[in-house]
Amino acid sequence: MTVAAKISLGCIADDYTGASDLANTLTRAGLRTVQTIGVPADDLALPEVDAVVVSLKSRSIEASLAVSRSRAAETWLRGRGASHVLFKICSTFDSTDAGNIGPVMDALRADCGEAAVLVTPAFPETGRTVYQGNLFVGAVPLNESPLKDHPLNPMHDSNLVRVLARQSKTQIGLVDLATVTRGADAVRARLSELAGKGIGAAIIDAVFDRDLETIGLVAAQHRLSVGASGMGLGLARALVSTGKVTSTAASSEAAGTAVGGPAACLAGSCSQATLQQIANAERVMPVLHLDPDRITAGEDEAQRALAWAKPRLADGPVLIASSSTPDQVAALQARHGRDAAGHAIEQAMADIAEGLVRAGVKRLVVAGGETSGAVVDRLKIPGFLVGVEIAAGVPVLRAVGAEKGDMLLALKSGNFGGPEFFSDALGLMR
Repeated sequence: MTVAAKISLGCIADDYTGASDLANTLTRAGLRTVQTIGVPADDLALPEVDAVVVSLKSRSIEASLAVSRSRAAETWLRGRGASHVLFKICSTFDSTDAGNIGPVMDALRADCGEAAVLVTPAFPETGRTVYQGNLFVGAVPLNESPLKDHPLNPMHDSNLVRVLARQSKTQIGLVDLATVTRGADAVRARLSELAGKGIGAAIIDAVFDRDLETIGLVAAQHRLSVGASGMGLGLARALVSTGKVTSTAASSEAAGTAVGGPAACLAGSCSQATLQQIANAERVMPVLHLDPDRITAGEDEAQRALAWAKPRLADGPVLIASSSTPDQVAALQARHGRDAAGHAIEQAMADIAEGLVRAGVKRLVVAGGETSGAVVDRLKIPGFLVGVEIAAGVPVLRAVGAEKGDMLLALKSGNFGGPEFFSDALGLMR
């Protein structure tokens, strides 16, 4: 890969939809941003940029593998001049007691020699705030919200100091909102105090965007931070306000000219938001619901889906969904095993995506982080240019270096987007 100048901000995202969310946030804040899939190959030519978001599919894999992949990404980013690296995590802090947030943070912290790391998943724009170390979704703690029921990483504790302490080898501290409201100097002093006590990471409260700006000013002076796209927003604004990056207009032109051709949507997320979006889509496009039991039992639901979809593509978009309610997911996992069920469904959705692209689909909307990862890996897309925003955290993406030629994609985290997300996305993907 050739980058004409050193990048100002390096980012490592633990899933593909989260990477798109972050890339969108950085672009809106004025940074020229590219999202790559995995650590880029040396021959992948990309334009001059301020930030690179390296997308990994590492949120729910074995912790040691997540660590090794994240370390490789950090090495690549540091080699391209990134003085600060953001380890981008989900705004619901999705992670079991075994990881992977803690183990990856510990490894990156050791590699870069940082004494204490600021950590926050807060992103007020999307209703995620942190107060006294507790993560809120809207007005309720995470463990009282519907978002607690992630099928792979359920989150039943909203106290992030406790959550991270169960995963990390270092002690975890807190920088509370009262400190944040006193400004960057107060945060620096508190972080230094914690580091002096041997505390290697601190959850930091944030309730408003101005809190993120304060956090960004402090974090940008260190080598590592951990957080959701709100942390990225704070860092981007800090880079612009201190003159390290010259702000540019958000690159809605990155999506480029229209690609035309057939369009399709795939939904693997089981979030309440995606389930409602699927129900709304049924009013405006053909929708096929897959049978997860048949998929997990080894039956070829992918071929059934492709046989259903191909004759309909000429008449307009179609949607194929493997999504189920949390109760149905729990029952499926009880029958077949959590990992086996998840893997089988992801691979079936990847098979369908590959078949649709071979049938001429050039515009593809994918809902669900694990589904998006499986689809993009199967299509062997090495990177994306970030285009116009469809919904908060979800941009139009133009594939770079894809084997199948010019394509537009939208990769949506399950809980993102409005009720008519699929129609909204297709309306912006021409």
